[in-house]
Parts: sequence; C-alpha cells; structure tokens
Amino acid sequence: MFNRRSFLASAGMAALSACARPAPEPEPVAPPAPPPPPPMPARYGALYDEPFPVPAVPRGVVSREYWRQEIANPFTDMDEGGIVVDPDAAFLYLVEPNGRALRYGVSVGAAGFEWKGDAIIQYQRDWPVWKAPDSMVERWPQFEPYSVANGGMPGGPGNPLGARALYLFQNGEDTLYRIHGACEPETVGKAVSSGCIRMIDQDVIDLATRVRHHAPVRVLKSVKPEGLTGIY
Repeated sequence: MFNRRSFLASAGMAALSACARPAPEPEPVAPPAPPPPPPMPARYGALYDEPFPVPAVPRGVVSREYWRQEIANPFTDMDEGGIVVDPDAAFLYLVEPNGRALRYGVSVGAAGFEWKGDAIIQYQRDWPVWKAPDSMVERWPQFEPYSVANGGMPGGPGNPLGARALYLFQNGEDTLYRIHGACEPETVGKAVSSGCIRMIDQDVIDLATRVRHHAPVRVLKSVKPEGLTGIY
C-alpha cells in the first residue's frame, strides 16, 4: 500500500535525482597524427658538381613509387639498354641485363601524349639550349627572344630542358620529342600543361650516364587528357 512513508521516500529520491549532475560526455579522441613522409634517398640530394647547382628534392613531394628503383623488367621484348616510356603510368623504364629494369617517375605534358612509336636516341646534351619552334613563337610572341633564329635560351636554371635532354629521331628525322629534366618534383606522376617527358634533374642525369648512343626507345600509345595544351 502506498502510505505517507512511501510517499516521502519517493519524493526524496526524486529530489536527489533532480539535483544529480548528468554523466560528463567523454572527451573526443583526436585521430593519430599521420606519420611523417619518409626521407628522400641520398640520390635525390643537392648536386654541386654540375655547371649549375641542382637543388635537393624536398621531402614528401614525390611518392615513393616514383623514386628511381630497380624492378623486374616488364618489357622482355625490348633490347637491353633500350628505353620504354609509358605516358599514362608516368614511368620511364631502362632495360637492364638479367631480367631487370630501372624505373623512373616522370611528368607528362601535352607533347608527351601526342607522339608514340619507336625511335632512337640520336644524341644527348648536358644543360642544353632550348629553342622555341617557329610555330610556338607564332602563337606566343613572348618566346621570340628564344627562337631558333635568335639562338634559343642558354642552358641553366630556368631553362625548360633542365640538366639533360635526350633527342629522339625516327628514320633519320627529328621527332621533336624529348626526354629531359627541369621537372618540378611536385608534378612527378601527373599530367602537366606543357612539355614532353620530364624527369627530375637527378634522375635525368643518372639516365644520361647509362644510355648508349642510338639506344632504342619505345613510346607507348597514350590517350591525351581532354583540355591539356602545351607550350613547349
């Protein structure tokens, strides 16, 4: 039976419940900080034994997959010493003996998507002169000081070809397709707005020391991204 004593006890419990503070919300747990990017290998350090200094590649801007590395050769039908360029994957392969290959990360511009086929490396140049083709000067008159007629832009920092350039010829004719340096490290693995096949200067210097005269080159077919236009 609900009597006066039960009523008073119930009222007291209710009063205590009303005065009790709610349980505090748990403090939010911050997500763990992402691990720092791995340090760049020593091969991407600054170079001071070149005619012009080559700065170190900053840590964290080039994914590990695009670091120069030796892998199993995926192009067994290519002669040793030959080069295969895959513009879509943004990789350049140098075929080595014993079923191995050196793989380099690259960035690809408009010209890098336009040409495909087999060629040879007719010659290479250290810190090459860049000469703006006449067709380019017609479209962009600001490049007229660097035209063929005016002798081009001397090699050095700021030159679009960087520390090395490898010139591809087909049937004795210049394809106007280049494998060259001056790649901004943050663009490795990406399609950029201009250029052929660009490499980090440390990588193109390494490649140039390994490639023989008239080495075969195969550039795989690529689908050019819509809206990509190049200026050199």
